[in-house]
Amino acid sequence: MQRKDVVIIGLGWTGSILAMELAQEGLDIVALERGPMRRTNPDFRYPINTDELTHAHYFSLMQRPRESTLTMRHTPEQMALPYRRLGSFLPGHGVGGAGVHWNGQNWRPEAAEFRLHSYVTETFGADIIPEDMQIHDWGVTYDELEPHFDRWERLIGCTGIAGNLNGEIRPGGNPFEAPRSAEYPLPPLPQASASRRFHEAAEGLGLHPFPRPGGNASRAYTNEYGMQLGPCTYCGFCEWYGCYNYSKASPQTCVLDALYRQPNVEVRTDSNVMKVELSEDGKHATGVTYLDESLEEVFQPADLVLICAYSIHNVHLLLHSGIGTPYDPATGEGVVGRNYSYQMMGGTSCFFDDAEFKPFAGAGIEGTCVLDFGIEQIDFGREGFIGGSYISVGLTNGQPIRSMPLPEGTPRWGAEWKQAIGQWYGKSLSIGSHGSNMSYRDCYLDLDPTYRDPFGRPLLRMTFDWKPNDIRMTQFMKRQTEALAEAMQPTSWNSSYKDENSHYDIRPYQTTHNVGGAIMGTDPATSAVNRYLQSWDVPNVWVSGASAFPQNIQFNPTGAVGALTYWMADALRDYIRDPRPMGEG
Repeated sequence: MQRKDVVIIGLGWTGSILAMELAQEGLDIVALERGPMRRTNPDFRYPINTDELTHAHYFSLMQRPRESTLTMRHTPEQMALPYRRLGSFLPGHGVGGAGVHWNGQNWRPEAAEFRLHSYVTETFGADIIPEDMQIHDWGVTYDELEPHFDRWERLIGCTGIAGNLNGEIRPGGNPFEAPRSAEYPLPPLPQASASRRFHEAAEGLGLHPFPRPGGNASRAYTNEYGMQLGPCTYCGFCEWYGCYNYSKASPQTCVLDALYRQPNVEVRTDSNVMKVELSEDGKHATGVTYLDESLEEVFQPADLVLICAYSIHNVHLLLHSGIGTPYDPATGEGVVGRNYSYQMMGGTSCFFDDAEFKPFAGAGIEGTCVLDFGIEQIDFGREGFIGGSYISVGLTNGQPIRSMPLPEGTPRWGAEWKQAIGQWYGKSLSIGSHGSNMSYRDCYLDLDPTYRDPFGRPLLRMTFDWKPNDIRMTQFMKRQTEALAEAMQPTSWNSSYKDENSHYDIRPYQTTHNVGGAIMGTDPATSAVNRYLQSWDVPNVWVSGASAFPQNIQFNPTGAVGALTYWMADALRDYIRDPRPMGEG
């Protein structure tokens, strides 16, 4: 196999952007994607793409557990069992990865989230941090990432209203966001009636509502790669679907067709990377071994290896390849697998006799939000937890089967169930809390000693459960959402939040926001990659994506992933001119 300058593992958001950026540097690149090729046409064409059974129930765009899965348990003392049926999270399958089926909601973390350990100790004192909590600073600041957030948002045609433009607090936007250097590239989508009702209630309580930002184009847009997006038509098929209208930002709509025109880039699909191969001393990657579509083993030599798969798959590949010391929760030593975290969700469903909402007209980012209870807005010492959440209302999907919320106590089938659907369709909204999740000593990823994949490799093992700190945070948010519910004067409402008796449940869908396991930082004793996402141990291996997060933010992670990708691309340009461990430099 001919040697390449760069081999990229995974062709989702980060892999496609890094391929494009390095192709422009003249490097010879091959991108290996384990799944099939996916293009807007023919794969997402109408009406095939709006088949709800195929996409939202049979998960046609997701990885199948029989081909790629992991095992799960709550504590290190338990035996982990395989994730045999998709539920809690949904890794994407094929070109575009999870960037195909996301809703498009796009956020910048608050500045304090990038230096969370320092912020907490400086503001409230180190003694409020629970003994088993392992929060870290990222090793990069918001100010360093701000130009890269701006570039990412221009790539995806992000919609919104700047609430803090160069330090000026502006009406209509999020007043709690860190300063941004430019307005959003596109104005926000028009708000639906449910969002307007929430907006009025929030203002009445003295809160600061603003339109949800994200990558559903509000008008025609062309990005720096020459990729064109069309205005969103509110079809309601965003989450778990590709976009047939070229309106939702995805690798397909924003990068890939431009990438395919680069003569120095080769894309190989159905290419499942088994291992990053190392030199005899283990300090240099020589390339990767993968299985092609015929399950033939292929060695692809390369000077630079970029691991750009889904976050948990990044960790799995590092462990299999012997890159970095595996994390040991008993001693607290080791780095690969450390600080796995998830997301803390909750919601209050409200039902109105007088409402005439239109749930068939949805968009993945449609909604109104408040951040009055975000990480920088809460007194952790007084409230007794570390964390925060944004709270929102929006009609993010118009899928008929998934758009049937019913009041508590309604029968689950039969004549009364049918009657209730007719009575309450278009008369409900959900106030959602999308909260942070901290990292802990015994929440981690490692290799399972019992279960193996179809190729004989140990499965990845996830050890994770909810912790008292995060339960206190979400119960705090429950009180805030219920106050908002009361202000909207619904006929009835009911809440669903984790409490002190809750354990992590893999069955219901929650979010595809798995983070950590290959975290970034400035200390090789506690991080797998440095502040530029370069492996401390093997300098020509770099690891992109949410696996770098030291704990989970209070927002959807994709905006931070996008900014980190452009930050990483700039560092890679420096590296290819002078290959070396970047360290603190």
